[in-house]
Amino acid sequence: MEQALYQDLRIFSGNAHPELAHSICSYLQMQLGACEVSEFSNENVFVRIEENVRQRDVFIVQPMVPPVHTRIMELLIMIDAMKRASAGRVTAVVPYYAYGRSDKKDQPRVPITARLMANLIETAGADRLLTVDLHAGQIQGFFNIPVDELTALFMISRYFLEKRLDNLVVVASDVGSSKRARNVAQSLNAPLAVIEKRRTGNDEQSTVLNVIGEVSGKRALIVDDEILTGATILNSADALMERDVVEIYVACTHGLLSGSAIDRFRASSIVELVVTDTVPISPEKQIPKLTQLTLAPLLGEAISRIHSGRSVGELFRLDVPSDGELTAERVPVGESGAS
Repeated sequence: MEQALYQDLRIFSGNAHPELAHSICSYLQMQLGACEVSEFSNENVFVRIEENVRQRDVFIVQPMVPPVHTRIMELLIMIDAMKRASAGRVTAVVPYYAYGRSDKKDQPRVPITARLMANLIETAGADRLLTVDLHAGQIQGFFNIPVDELTALFMISRYFLEKRLDNLVVVASDVGSSKRARNVAQSLNAPLAVIEKRRTGNDEQSTVLNVIGEVSGKRALIVDDEILTGATILNSADALMERDVVEIYVACTHGLLSGSAIDRFRASSIVELVVTDTVPISPEKQIPKLTQLTLAPLLGEAISRIHSGRSVGELFRLDVPSDGELTAERVPVGESGAS
């Protein structure tokens, strides 16, 4: 790719995941935009853009990762700063969209916080949103601006295709994730099973009720969109082991791995946990059975296509044609792969 193609393109990063932003810029063979994002002693966020963005096509890379509310405010203030600096178009690149589970009123007197996040991003001045694997598809409809939702499932599928695991069954972690798991199962030419579970409250706990599908004697790949504490996934793994599964692999897009998740996976019978770099992995969470796939080429290609007015829909195909090589590239945990 020639850098001349991107004279009017600028990519900036907040403090949430600068490694991913650098990797995206490395894929596009361009420099990350200069911007100061800091916090005063009273926790007020300060942003200063250190280069000209007038009439530029600006992309701000900022997943909503812990500390979530600080990262959200950084994103909103960066968008506002870009608009006040006369940016031509501002796209919020939010690989992980927080509050995605609060997408509906499933109890009396509760908010729809995913909609509130959409309102805030629009009010700040964003012209477009680029994200990856929303928890619920209807979140796209909360926005009145264009939303491009990419998926990591093709890269995850390609990674497991290259492993050539025989006698494999893909397992949806719950009924809600069955569509994602079905797509992975089709890509791997494997059967599908579904974990039937029940949420027991608002404390991130659930109870496995049943395993729907034939899993005995097979290798199981549990697929989900995100992992928080890991309790639900490991309960599902226990249920599968009780049904004589030979090996268990876990794959998800967003590896938040909060609380004691890493300790739980380290002590578990899980052979491998595969996540992407939509969420940064801190050094203390590095364990041998954790594999991180980089989505920088996918995000970089999407940014390139949005900037040049080409189709983003082509990226939903497994055999994505691009100027770079969009493969399930493994990166060491904690490293960005940027030059």
